[in-house]
Amino acid sequence: MFRRTPVVFAASLAAAALALGACAEKTPDTDTPAAGGSPSAATFPVTVGELTLEQRPEKIVSLSATATEMLFAIGAGPQVAAVDDQSNFPADAPKTDLSGYQPNAEAVAAKDPDLVVLSDDRNKIVEQLTTLKIPVYLTPAAQTLDDSYRQITELGTLTGNATEAADVVQRMKNDIAKIVAEVPQRAEALTYFHELGPELYTATSKTFIGSIYSLAGLENIADASDADGKNGGYPQLSQEVIVKANPDFVFLSDVKCCQQSAATVKARSGWSALTAVRNDQVVELDDDVASRWGPRVVDLLRTIVDATAKVSQ
Repeated sequence: MFRRTPVVFAASLAAAALALGACAEKTPDTDTPAAGGSPSAATFPVTVGELTLEQRPEKIVSLSATATEMLFAIGAGPQVAAVDDQSNFPADAPKTDLSGYQPNAEAVAAKDPDLVVLSDDRNKIVEQLTTLKIPVYLTPAAQTLDDSYRQITELGTLTGNATEAADVVQRMKNDIAKIVAEVPQRAEALTYFHELGPELYTATSKTFIGSIYSLAGLENIADASDADGKNGGYPQLSQEVIVKANPDFVFLSDVKCCQQSAATVKARSGWSALTAVRNDQVVELDDDVASRWGPRVVDLLRTIVDATAKVSQ
């Protein structure tokens, strides 16, 4: 995830920074099943990194909202037996009270899974599940679109849906290319502030979400605040810094979690004079779409490009 509620935000950022580093360094080998068109035609065993599955998994437990979206997108939904309490998309995902933030090995094992998908190794959950001989696949927070494509591809391999996963990745690439082609060529880039929470934590261009804004041709006012990368790409800005930078756009990814809106932004001290506020360019994003790195990242890019396209070149 790229956004958390205030109580757990700082801790989550630290974990995310570690996850991103691991993700950047990890380049697992993937043995893709022979293309057969349908899951039943997939050949097992299959291997992704150090994980080998002897048979096609039929009782998958996902403790990652992003992984849940990926699994359903590639046609593995019928194989998913249970998902965590944050997996709210698609609507028919088998949501339970399992927690991805505080995972409990016994509770997961009670679902009798033949594959568990996680985005974080919290509470040493990987070690615990491995001890119980339950296969585990980690999908750390993506740092680049290539990370997202790789995870979708590997989930396709592990679930016997390699062909479907390849189709999803190709559609994403095609859709993103079409959207990027629509981005106006501007003499001067529009600037923006992406709000993770009302405490004014944000993300720089070096993060996954920041890379999506870069595709839209926007300039991030937060980049200078974490030039040395000590905050892992997630600095906390002061109101003074934001007001001085005077961004053309403010994007809110704390609408559902923290009840922020164009109205609450306008009511903040000194913010009513911002270009983004004066020109009604405070954009309320879907918190979930803006905090995940699955197939709906295409929707996020479309929202950003559509919102900024109205500004004259």
